[in-house]
Amino acid sequence: MQLLRFGFVLSCLIPALALAQSPFDGTWRLVPGSDQLPTKPDVYLLQGGTYHCPTCDPPLAIEADGKGHKISAPCYDTVSVKVVDSRTTEETDKRNGKTVGTSKMTVSSDGMTATVESTEMCNAKGDVITLKKSMERVAQGPEGAHAVSGSWRTTKYLNMSENALVFTMKLEGDTFYFADPTGQSYTAKLDGTETPFKGDLGNTMVSVKRIDQNTVQQTEKREGKPVDIIRITVSTDGKTMTWSGGDKADGTAWQFVAQKQ
Repeated sequence: MQLLRFGFVLSCLIPALALAQSPFDGTWRLVPGSDQLPTKPDVYLLQGGTYHCPTCDPPLAIEADGKGHKISAPCYDTVSVKVVDSRTTEETDKRNGKTVGTSKMTVSSDGMTATVESTEMCNAKGDVITLKKSMERVAQGPEGAHAVSGSWRTTKYLNMSENALVFTMKLEGDTFYFADPTGQSYTAKLDGTETPFKGDLGNTMVSVKRIDQNTVQQTEKREGKPVDIIRITVSTDGKTMTWSGGDKADGTAWQFVAQKQ
């Protein structure tokens, strides 16, 4: 009789255990100020009416005449750069004639710091993601060049829209799910099989592998080439999640922490 009772209790527990949440399940929000930013600087040169950005993706070398110039990029097909004044420039990215990104860089009066305010609409819903960050000068540009010229390192994200901070994850069996408020999402098997990043205008493919109980590795590719390899690790108490990626060899390593909501 006692054995039968034990068997009944065990049979009741099995469904509950099967339905237990993984450490990844839930809604997460980026913790402001938790970023560990890349040390590799961004490089700009605006001189003689031409704008160069060798560290941009893709690299830029266009006339700063405010006109759209053809370019091959994941999200946009034309880019324009306009000189607003002696310390300010504006970039506009378009896709099929529609604006999908903007960036305004303003250098301080002493020339040692700068603020960048940008927008991005690289999602199928067309939702606007806004970002504001501060930068510090690492190296001066050549004599006679515009104030934005030189090498700059990002020091802090000052503001970011809520749709860039929040995301949802779920791990069920061998299937991993991700979604954000802009409609970008994927459902991937944990065997590394590539699947489309839905809602992303850059035609990104993503694959996921499980490293251990609390860690997965996410690989993003475009045109067959890896563009991001990210480790996602949940803390042992399940309250925080760390995303780390980039290339430590060339100083592009980055990290941020998200908190479970």
